[in-house]
Amino acid sequence: MHRPHDSFVRVRGAREHNLRDVDVDVPRDALVVFSGVSGSGKSSLAFGTVYAEAQRRYFESVAPYARRLIHQVGAPKVDEITGLPPAVSLEQRRSNPSSRSSVGTVTALSNSLRMLFSRAGEYPPGARRLDSDAFSPNTAAGACPHCQGLGQVHETDEELLVPDPSLSVREGAVAAWPGAWQGKNLRDILDALGYDVDRPWRELAPKDREWILFTGEQPVVTVHPVRDADRIQRPYRGTYQSARRYVLHTFATSKSRTLRDRAERFLRSAPCPECGGARLRPEALAVTFAGRSIAELAALPLRALAELLTAARTGGDETTRVLTADLLARIAPVAELGLGYLGLDRAAPTLSSGELQRLRLATQLRSGLFGVVYVLDEPSAGLHPDDTRALLTVLDRLKAAGNSVFAVEHHLEVMRAADWLVDVGPGGGEHGGRVLYSGPPAGLAGVPDSATRRHLLDRGAPGPRRVRKPSGRLRIGPVTRHNLRGTEVRIPLGAFTAVTGVSGSGKSTLVGEITPGTPGVGRLVTVDQKPIGRTPRSNLATYTGLFDTVRRLFAAEEEARKRGFGAGRFSFNVAGGRCETCQGEGSVSVELLFLPSTRSPCPECGGARYNEETLAVRHRGLTVAGVLDLTVESAAGHFADVPAAARSLGALLEVGLGHLRLGQPATELSGGEAQRIKLASELQRPRREPTLYVLDEPTAGLHPADVEILLDRLDVLVEGGHSVVVVEHDMTVVARADWVVDLGPGGGAEGGRVVAEGTPEQVAAAPGSRTAPWLARALRG
Repeated sequence: MHRPHDSFVRVRGAREHNLRDVDVDVPRDALVVFSGVSGSGKSSLAFGTVYAEAQRRYFESVAPYARRLIHQVGAPKVDEITGLPPAVSLEQRRSNPSSRSSVGTVTALSNSLRMLFSRAGEYPPGARRLDSDAFSPNTAAGACPHCQGLGQVHETDEELLVPDPSLSVREGAVAAWPGAWQGKNLRDILDALGYDVDRPWRELAPKDREWILFTGEQPVVTVHPVRDADRIQRPYRGTYQSARRYVLHTFATSKSRTLRDRAERFLRSAPCPECGGARLRPEALAVTFAGRSIAELAALPLRALAELLTAARTGGDETTRVLTADLLARIAPVAELGLGYLGLDRAAPTLSSGELQRLRLATQLRSGLFGVVYVLDEPSAGLHPDDTRALLTVLDRLKAAGNSVFAVEHHLEVMRAADWLVDVGPGGGEHGGRVLYSGPPAGLAGVPDSATRRHLLDRGAPGPRRVRKPSGRLRIGPVTRHNLRGTEVRIPLGAFTAVTGVSGSGKSTLVGEITPGTPGVGRLVTVDQKPIGRTPRSNLATYTGLFDTVRRLFAAEEEARKRGFGAGRFSFNVAGGRCETCQGEGSVSVELLFLPSTRSPCPECGGARYNEETLAVRHRGLTVAGVLDLTVESAAGHFADVPAAARSLGALLEVGLGHLRLGQPATELSGGEAQRIKLASELQRPRREPTLYVLDEPTAGLHPADVEILLDRLDVLVEGGHSVVVVEHDMTVVARADWVVDLGPGGGAEGGRVVAEGTPEQVAAAPGSRTAPWLARALRG
């Protein structure tokens, strides 16, 4: 039993980001939900303050070297926090999992399965027993030597490398080669080697075409470049490499995602001919359990694997019973969180951020930790309403084990189930940062300023829905992919369609089959939740093109003209105007002994990104760094009379992103924010031809008040003659749709078919649909 003064985490004077000197007391050993509109400050309070302070204390306790760096690495701006236990963070923002990371490695289930095969597997006669490492494709002992344990091999051919054989080498026939000087260099070397670079590709001798594209040789020759009118180039020694060698080397080793993606366009992936895609050596694949290899068991959905293990457990020896019991105990929470449709070999990069977070949450149930605070970022993201109750059961079990659960959450069912609600607001950015209410959810009724109150407590039936007449129908399928087996649907054009179903039912797979050039669709725009950039160099202003306008405005200033600064001077991505200490990133990497490296503000520019000379130029009183520090809302006022800037900023305001800073790094944006930035980029363009917009879970990360703003924007698109298709779990959105396609009835092998389609009212009445009762409830209000 905690002493009374220990039963609360007490925060005093929190000023992180937009928090306004916040004081709040939050109970321990409880499920506490932090709510509020986008940008209100709820994540700044839960993650930026409470979790950050717990992490700071951890650094101080275990890493003497880190103590003198604490002030650099972002200790939270807060006067005091008392009663704070150790904290574990499970955020949505993902690192980039490697292609070797899988469901099995994330949950550590692979370790247990490998141990089962090592100790209780059935070996061929005369075969020696293998260590568990021999069953891992990520170790030298286990990986197939031909594909290095990847299961796939990448190859290319003439058709991919030379898409237009009517061109000559000089005209760019070898499309896979790099552009600019590097490509010219390879063409000049071929010319020096005596190959005809001006004859159409198809007219070259087959042996010459074969050598140019596939040779393993790397001859070195002297190149005499053709003299340009404006410069003289001296002869140089150049090394040739074939198109195949260039593409494979770039794909395997380049650190540039752009270059890797480009190289991948010229490659075909195929299952490894040695292991058949199983990723392991033959001796490991020869060992079986219950008549199957480890690769076959890893490919099964976890629910099916659990059934097989349960059956094998009854007739096994003591070792088998102990090891299968351990596996079943680890699988249970994963299946409980609605992820039983996943197989252990499912690659981590193909999982949504919500799926990844729930896998980590399931793993925590087995950790046995006691007395910690779990800080969760929207654990309901990507969950069908039918699976949300299972999530609440899991959170209750964490709490019953003696832990506290603090969740940043928008889902109303999770808010209603909370022991305590901290509502932050009332608006986003400069209009937020205050704790409006802290107490049991029912008490929010007395807080008129709260945007959450109306949705949580004042529910009512939705207003009358406008009935639109479709301009046509778009046929998708028949699709046979993943768990879809000949699935076919027709969706209305000039309408708003929602695709529903439990996690793993096949929604994203089905919608992913919509391709450009489909009859009836002039243009296809897919607005997903992938990051708008993978480094701090990419941000909202650069992505939308707004920063091009800003740089031109600064270059037009008298001070800039006097100093000879062009627009390029105001880019932080090129040498000249940027701070060279941090290369324009505003921060530098700090290496911590025995801990992951972290970033701290640049000691030279203090995070401004630019050098002093560039910052001497001001536009309407602000430096270029000052403009990047503006919120979208503030910038809209600052640039109201600049049409190009006003158009971009207006589109961002329309999708509820007024709280974001123009220079906010892409790495700090949630998937939902990235998706809305992409949508805003589309909204600012004039749209003449009929366009089909496809959005995957657009409400993820959105407060119900922000969902209303988004729906209004989507309605405007449809009223303008365009079509919108959303994959969605939020039933308030589905209730507003013109047409609903419900897949299922379950996930994985139990899904993949159309359970119901029609108007929301028709689907709400469909028998056998797990969506139907929740949609009926939303329609009633």
